[in-house]
Amino acid sequence: MISLRVNGVDRSADVEPDAPLLWVIRDVLGLTGTKYGCGIAQCGACTVHLDGRPIRSCVTPVSAVGRSEIRTIESLSGGAGTHAVQQAWVELDVVQCGYCQSGQIMSAAALIETQPNPTDADINAAMNGNLCRCGTYPRIHAAVKRAAEIKRRST
Repeated sequence: MISLRVNGVDRSADVEPDAPLLWVIRDVLGLTGTKYGCGIAQCGACTVHLDGRPIRSCVTPVSAVGRSEIRTIESLSGGAGTHAVQQAWVELDVVQCGYCQSGQIMSAAALIETQPNPTDADINAAMNGNLCRCGTYPRIHAAVKRAAEIKRRST
């Protein structure tokens, strides 16, 4: 039995220690917002936060998490309405097919937490490795800038 803290709630999962965190999140805990993309940490669809840092959950063994706080897309707003990144995504109509978006949003949210006024280089570095098959990169980039602006205005 593995103990986890996911979205502020202590949970347990009867899984092998080497089970990928992604499968525990999706298949055991039923939080399906985090997506499977490639299984080798190259696409970013499975991005979650581990103690506030974006990680690829498809290659993270559940045993490596320990008592760290795992945060998935389901908890991004924290129950306080829409998160700045989600608001920007809607305002700028970022989504096309949507499959990669939870990973994109989680990476963007981690960036604006640490960089309230990100430069283009900051955005490019933070979003590097989050692939979008639909090619919405210009809209994603603009939405990260807009999300940072929204967040700055709200604090």
